[in-house]
Amino acid sequence: MKEIIIFRFLGREGPGYLGDFLTEQNIPWRMVKVDEGEPIPASVLAYSGMVLMGGPMSVNDDLPWISPLLERIREAKAADIPLLGHCLGGQLITKALGGSVGANKVKEIGWGEVTVSESEAAQHWFGEIKTFNAFHWHGETFTLPEGATHLLSSQYCQNQAYSIRKHLALQTHLEVTSEMVKKWCEESPEELAESASSPAVQQAGEMQRELPLHCFFLNKVAKQVYSQWIKGLVM
Repeated sequence: MKEIIIFRFLGREGPGYLGDFLTEQNIPWRMVKVDEGEPIPASVLAYSGMVLMGGPMSVNDDLPWISPLLERIREAKAADIPLLGHCLGGQLITKALGGSVGANKVKEIGWGEVTVSESEAAQHWFGEIKTFNAFHWHGETFTLPEGATHLLSSQYCQNQAYSIRKHLALQTHLEVTSEMVKKWCEESPEELAESASSPAVQQAGEMQRELPLHCFFLNKVAKQVYSQWIKGLVM
């Protein structure tokens, strides 16, 4: 079976539960550590799927790897290689496919309920799940590109996820583990302090209260979604 290629943009924002899930399913994957200067490959046609993780930068920043990565996203879609984006990754997919990314009305950090849209596409990805407690860490949001179907919303961010057939873009984080949440909190005290006035921002103590339980239930949602996504892999 061909590998899945996963792009990482910050050390603490790796594949998390997704990596565990793929390994459990005996699906090979490799990670491109963009944060460590690893180059964007000239093509992704040799891979069965393409995944993009999160990061603190904006898709609108003038960074040398953004343009070639947008090309690889368009290449994957044209070849029907399934795309999966988490937070920044979802925003990269959006920009590559003609949507736009800009400031959300408030910064959204921590645990918060999301609602699944009432559509066949949403049921395909989320099954019988109607709402769940998702993990958020973003200040920007995306529009829906042409042909996209809305999947998730929250009180503070309307566009939390969309799909275009087998391709899935998430604003929220389905991939987090307890260890990831703890590390993000440890490494972001200034951002949390600066964002304290937002009604959608939790502080570190609140985010980590009953953290294993929160992640247990989020992993169940992620397993449902990722199980659907891997059905589209190019063998």
